[in-house]
Amino acid sequence: MRARRDENTGGDADRSAYLILLIPPLLWAGNFVVGRAIQGDITPVALTFWRWALAACVLLPLAGRAMWRARASVRREWRLLTMLALSGVVGFQYVVYQGLRSTTAINGVLIIASVPAVIPLFAYGLDRSRISVRQMVGIAVSMLGVVVIVLRGDPAAALDLHLAPGDLWISLAVPMWALYSVLVRRRPDALSPLALLLAIVLFGLAALVPAYLLEFADIGGFRIDPPALAAIAYVGVGASVLAFWCWNRGVAGVGASKAGLYLHLMPVFAALLATVFLGERIHPYHGLGVILIGAGLYLSSTARSGRS
Repeated sequence: MRARRDENTGGDADRSAYLILLIPPLLWAGNFVVGRAIQGDITPVALTFWRWALAACVLLPLAGRAMWRARASVRREWRLLTMLALSGVVGFQYVVYQGLRSTTAINGVLIIASVPAVIPLFAYGLDRSRISVRQMVGIAVSMLGVVVIVLRGDPAAALDLHLAPGDLWISLAVPMWALYSVLVRRRPDALSPLALLLAIVLFGLAALVPAYLLEFADIGGFRIDPPALAAIAYVGVGASVLAFWCWNRGVAGVGASKAGLYLHLMPVFAALLATVFLGERIHPYHGLGVILIGAGLYLSSTARSGRS
């Protein structure tokens, strides 16, 4: 297995990776909106289980043969795949959906947007990857853009922010995603990005099945109607298969620290989705936030990452 570390890369592959990294925050912003919308209809365990069960059904015909050919690597790297499944598939998704039962989607997006500040810590602790001053400035500028959007351009609004139980739940997702983003760069060469995703999903489902069966025996299932099916379809295909494939490809191309900064785009996309689907207005502070986030992304993505 070749351990992938943050390093300087260049050329068309890098540019492609940066473009691909725009897709996951868009789809994941929608995931928060959907998760909040159906929080009273589907339990976090059920939504997490059916999300990844559908994802597995989509991935099997696309990557089943590739994963089977790499089965020796799957067996050899079962510890890595288990950690990726528990952090990115089971733990992260469950605590996010659990948190959205008692906090707003925008609060959840804000908390998750802090992940880029945590990823470099995990990258240093696990891979001894250094972060440059330029990257640190980029993170700070981008975080400032997130804060501007969440506070609606009014610093006094910070006094009205309160931590709900859901905020604490979603806070647990931050280190989980940071860990996943660093570990995913250790992908075995024999596993393609799609085969890797399928393996992670199957490992995650193995952990989810007992929990879902226990819950089903206790409280039963959920009402199957068009909104529930549409929600599962979105989180199972868009926010799972497509978003994770793009994220894994992007992280492999530019590194966890640089890729993590793209999560700062989630509040931007959340505001746009709210405008389109909820009729909310775009305000000047949204524009300022977008400019700051864009500047931070530029600073970080063009920085040179040191290695020890």
